[in-house]
Amino acid sequence: MSPFLTAFAYQVLRLVLWLLILGAIFLPLERWFAVRSGQAPRAQRWQDVGLYFVSSLVPMLVLATPLAMLAQLSRQLLPEALPATMAGLPLPGRFALAFLIGELGFYWGHRAAHSWPWLWRFHAVHHSPRHLYFLVNTRVHPVDMVFTRLCGLLPLYVLGLAGPSAGGSGLPVAVILVGTLWGFFIHSNIRVRLGPLEWLLSTPAFHHWHHTRQAPLDRNFASMLPLVDRLFGTHHLPREWPAEYGIDHESIDRAKT
Repeated sequence: MSPFLTAFAYQVLRLVLWLLILGAIFLPLERWFAVRSGQAPRAQRWQDVGLYFVSSLVPMLVLATPLAMLAQLSRQLLPEALPATMAGLPLPGRFALAFLIGELGFYWGHRAAHSWPWLWRFHAVHHSPRHLYFLVNTRVHPVDMVFTRLCGLLPLYVLGLAGPSAGGSGLPVAVILVGTLWGFFIHSNIRVRLGPLEWLLSTPAFHHWHHTRQAPLDRNFASMLPLVDRLFGTHHLPREWPAEYGIDHESIDRAKT
């Protein structure tokens, strides 16, 4: 077996194990503490499993080359003092900075996917379900996933927080891993609130309002930090939960305008 096939098989196996772990965690919780009773239609669940693998594998294959090229280019274009300064920060400080910058990049990429019709046609796949549960997190068109990942990761390479000058790709991987794991939580069908912590961290209630069919729409774009939405005027978190989810024909038609 070629090294590429071996690495690909390893990644598939890793995703299978993660899917089993996620199912073991979320399926009982979604049954015991459900926001909405019932399950997603069987056809959707099979689609979600397939997109879980596709949306995890495709960005990994597509993004490696442009990010590596950007890492090389950034060393020639950026002032030498910038990556040196970033590399000199303690690891917790570099991670916190990378996480904050990545969150801002993801926010604006996500917001653009709602605002630009040619991006919305891909992002609408994520908003189509009428029933939210943990696997909706990775129910994403590959083009949408690649775009939002680029928005979150490119600033890290440009600023010297990732790439050769930063010691490799550890920080971007950590940012993606934390964000992805939290994404399964905020999409889950779990009735949980965090009280005062909801000012700091996103919750299922916060993100469920992003998937609502009720006005106001296009709110709560942040992945983990609701303060970003407060900063840019897109925060919405009433005490009640949304009555229904999904998109209607009018929303889908935005992709054609």
